[in-house]
Amino acid sequence: MSFAAFERDGVALRYRDVGEGLPVLFQHGLGGDEAQVAQVFPAAPAVRRITLECRGQGGSAFGPPADLSIATFADDLAALAGRLGLGPAVVGGISMGAAIALRLAVRRPDMARGLILARPAWVDTPAPVNMRPYGLVGELMAAHEPDEARRRFAASAAAAELAAAAPDNLASLAGFFARPDPVRFAGLLRAIAADGPDVTEADIRRIAVPTLVIGHGVDLAHPLVFAQRLAALIPGAVLVEITPKAVDRAAYEREFRDALAGFLGRLA
Repeated sequence: MSFAAFERDGVALRYRDVGEGLPVLFQHGLGGDEAQVAQVFPAAPAVRRITLECRGQGGSAFGPPADLSIATFADDLAALAGRLGLGPAVVGGISMGAAIALRLAVRRPDMARGLILARPAWVDTPAPVNMRPYGLVGELMAAHEPDEARRRFAASAAAAELAAAAPDNLASLAGFFARPDPVRFAGLLRAIAADGPDVTEADIRRIAVPTLVIGHGVDLAHPLVFAQRLAALIPGAVLVEITPKAVDRAAYEREFRDALAGFLGRLA
C-alpha cells in the first residue's frame, strides 16, 4: 500500500486511500499518523478507508504556523473528500481526529453519513485542562534543546501525575522530544492544545447520523467522561468502553477493531 499526495493552498499533504466500499474518513491523533489508524482499523467489513495525515504530522508539510488548527485540518479533509468525489462518508478519528470529525459532522453535515468519536480529547470547550501537558511540552521544546526540554518535562508535576495515573499518555508525550523539527512541532503542539472543534453543546445535540463513541479509563488526555458526555448529547449515540491501552495494549487494539467492525457493519 502506497501513499498518495495532494496540495491545498500550496501545502503538500499525504494520505492513504485503501479498500473499496463504504467511504470512511478516519483521522489520527495529535502527533500521530496513518499508522496509528491502521493499528486499530478492522479488516472487515470491506470499506474504503481514507486517512489524511494532518499538517506537520506523518508525511505532510507544516505550512504556515497560523494555519495549524483543527478548523484547517477539517477543511483539508473536506477538500480531499471533494477531490476524491466521495459524497457522504462516515467521518471519524482518534483524539484530535475525533475533534476534526465532530467539527465536520456539525459544520458539514452534507459530508457525514455516520460519525465515530474515539478517545475524544475535546467536547465543546477550547483548551481543555487535559490538553495542558501537550502545551507544556510545546513550550519546553520551543525554549530549550530537546534533551533539556525532555529533562525539564520529566521533572514537572504534569509528568509525575501522568506517570501515576496515565502512563501511556506520558509515553506518548515523551516521544515528542525526538521529533526531527522540534521548533515547528512545538508550535503545532501549542496551537492544538489551545484549540478546539469550535462547536457548541446545542450543535452537538443536533447531530442526526448514527454515531459510535469509544472511550476508556486510565487516560488523563482523553477522559472517559468526555466520551460519556458526547454519547449522552448526540441522539442515539452508542458508547463502547474498551480496555485501556495502559492496561493491555493487545486487548485495547482488539476491542477497538471489534467496536469499529460492528458499527461499520451496520452501515456498510
